[in-house]
Amino acid sequence: MDLFSKQREAAFNRVQPLPVRMRPRTLEELVGQEHFVGKGKLLRRMLTADRLTSAIFYGPPGTGKTALAHIIANYTKAAFEEVNAAGVGVKEVREILNQAKERLAANGQRTVMFLDEIHRFNRAQQDVLLNDVEYGLIILIGATTENPFFSVNSPLISRSQIFQLEPLSEENIRTLLMRAVKDKERGLGRYAIKLTDEAIKHWATTCDGDARRSLIALEVAVLSQLESGKQGKKNEPIVIDVAVAAESIQRKAIVYDGTGDEHYDAASAFIKSMRGSDPDAAVYWLARMLESGEDPRFIARRVTICAAEDVGNADPMALVVANAAAQVTMLVGLPECQLPLAQAVIYVAGAPKSNASATAIWSASQDVREGRTIPVPKHLRDSSYAGAKKLGHGDDYRYSHNYEKGFVEQDYLGVDKSYYIPTDRGYEATISAYLKSIGGGCDSSKKRDQDKS
Repeated sequence: MDLFSKQREAAFNRVQPLPVRMRPRTLEELVGQEHFVGKGKLLRRMLTADRLTSAIFYGPPGTGKTALAHIIANYTKAAFEEVNAAGVGVKEVREILNQAKERLAANGQRTVMFLDEIHRFNRAQQDVLLNDVEYGLIILIGATTENPFFSVNSPLISRSQIFQLEPLSEENIRTLLMRAVKDKERGLGRYAIKLTDEAIKHWATTCDGDARRSLIALEVAVLSQLESGKQGKKNEPIVIDVAVAAESIQRKAIVYDGTGDEHYDAASAFIKSMRGSDPDAAVYWLARMLESGEDPRFIARRVTICAAEDVGNADPMALVVANAAAQVTMLVGLPECQLPLAQAVIYVAGAPKSNASATAIWSASQDVREGRTIPVPKHLRDSSYAGAKKLGHGDDYRYSHNYEKGFVEQDYLGVDKSYYIPTDRGYEATISAYLKSIGGGCDSSKKRDQDKS
């Protein structure tokens, strides 16, 4: 490279944002994702042996998807083509595929095609890649923040290795920040910087595992101090404390897609926390969804369903409280509805649990769908109309209130079948005891023993 080219490259590097300049060049420089790039792990072995296959990198922003693609470019002997799905169409992709075929025919060199934001390609656009990926004419590396099992064609999924990237830990962020502070070539090492532990901790927490956001905050903090002349006297360091750190990063941005993985994963954790009787976890997930802009009516419906399905008759008041919270949510909206929602969530989480009512209706519904339809016994049929007597409808029906304790034994189904198996938890124990006292219902312990056998 001649002197002019070096000067031009240096000038170009100076105007690039710090996260781009500090992008890792080797696996050793990559921070995080040890579960597949650590020593002996799959991706490291593939790169070391230069036996890369098509892959999809899936994870939140700032976790290293693009960085990994550039590391692959440095490792592989294949040609490397980088495109963003938001900025190219089928025509450009076909040109890259044709060049890849010519390159392979001419000198046997394969081509790695890095397709950033692959989820932005529709199904028809993704289909263009199928044959060449299938026959190994190109190695496709896709990057996406969305679950590829929903956003990428099944045939491409089946031909690719999925690598899920996790948010960086606070220690990972600390490592990246200190590396940028010390690096004189690509980072901010040409400045004398004193970065306090409180400032680092604030960024590590607020960036939510996003390396890009933490490095941008660091660069803003340093350059703003220089511009304002707050770096102190000559030869004194630029001090970045927690106050400067807080001013240099935007309000914590919660990664949450109301129609994607984060929506379903948070809702799943929310329901499972209530079912698992952990009010602290349940309230956290409630706050997470509300702060992320989730529709409170969706949350109210989930609480109501959980009260019916997972608490049931162990505490019938749970459904009353959940329903009241849902109605108040509809009435007052945000932000006030967070109060009745929190009350209902804590009540449901703290209530004794039984899904006996839920399993009863699920089992009965399955029999209705799949089994022979049970005719209504004649003594239970409607006898209020003229001619019913001639058909024998209502004959021998016994009115419960005419008998002691308001109960009389008679057949209400026509077959011997138990659907509701009450537990001995909460109020359901009272229901169970009553049913046993009149000789009705099903012995739950006996039924459970039968199920196990």
